Amino acid sequence: MPTSTKKRRKPQVQAPQQHGVRQQRPWLWALAGAAAVAAIAAIIGVAVTRSSNGGGAPSSAGNNESAGLPDTPDYHSLSVSPTSPSNILLGTHFGLYRSSDGGKSWAFEGLQNRDAMNLARPGGKTLWTAGHYVLAKSTDGGKTWADVNPRGLPTLDIHGFAVDPRNNRTLYAAVAGQGLYRSTDNGVSFTSVSRDVGGAVMALVVTRLGEIFAGDMQKGLLASRNGGKTWRRVLEAQLMGLALNPRDPQRLLAAGPGVSLSTDGGRTWRKRLDIPEGAGPVAWSPSNPTIAYAVGFDRTFYRSSDSGQTWSAVG
Repeated sequence: MPTSTKKRRKPQVQAPQQHGVRQQRPWLWALAGAAAVAAIAAIIGVAVTRSSNGGGAPSSAGNNESAGLPDTPDYHSLSVSPTSPSNILLGTHFGLYRSSDGGKSWAFEGLQNRDAMNLARPGGKTLWTAGHYVLAKSTDGGKTWADVNPRGLPTLDIHGFAVDPRNNRTLYAAVAGQGLYRSTDNGVSFTSVSRDVGGAVMALVVTRLGEIFAGDMQKGLLASRNGGKTWRRVLEAQLMGLALNPRDPQRLLAAGPGVSLSTDGGRTWRKRLDIPEGAGPVAWSPSNPTIAYAVGFDRTFYRSSDSGQTWSAVG
């Protein structure tokens, strides 16, 4: 596997605290308690709103593209265009970046100083983003955004977000320190699904069979086949990213201590890429689902061209 020799600044990871972990990995150094995260995020949100250029935040959209991943403190989410595997959106704590060359270079796109912790694409040009006190929707592929303020959520500190592919009006939100919530009216309102699962979830997907997978930083990868009422653990790992292949419902990617692949609907997993610093967001290409991407916390952008079996650094 190619490795980078360039000295890199370690990105931050914001998540609820991990209890009872046998082995701590470098990429988990910044984990904090769920209650503390909510309080700190509120303070950070105010500070970021007031400062346009602090902490690696871009000054404006439309900056010239630069080689390599953007120099931001974190990488949160990833989404590939439904029409081109080379057109990719990357969500960070300070907004969105876009690559038009398969991840070789990136330029700031929008949502300046807003946390794009999640990117969910129900279809076409519609996109959802959610994060630390952010819930917004775009209908033009991420160029412009409208804030969504639903009823029923205890806060908008959303660490996991997913759209049900069987019905694009059904949304799931994992609220930090609170639990899992569901909307059946396209985000107008939410109701509680589970108080036991969701508060420490950082990655969330729903399959076309209705199964929910939740990457819980305390409990591992959990799965539910009854809408979130009951859960079972299918993988003991602290995950920061999940992705379901758009054409093969049996093929999933999970990112955390590297990238793991399941080819049987999440029942068994095999690590396909080891990254000591850890991995964050992962995504498949809808137009060519043999292509997948992953962002390493070693500040390397990885690509697979064989359905997640092997990976190489994009450069």
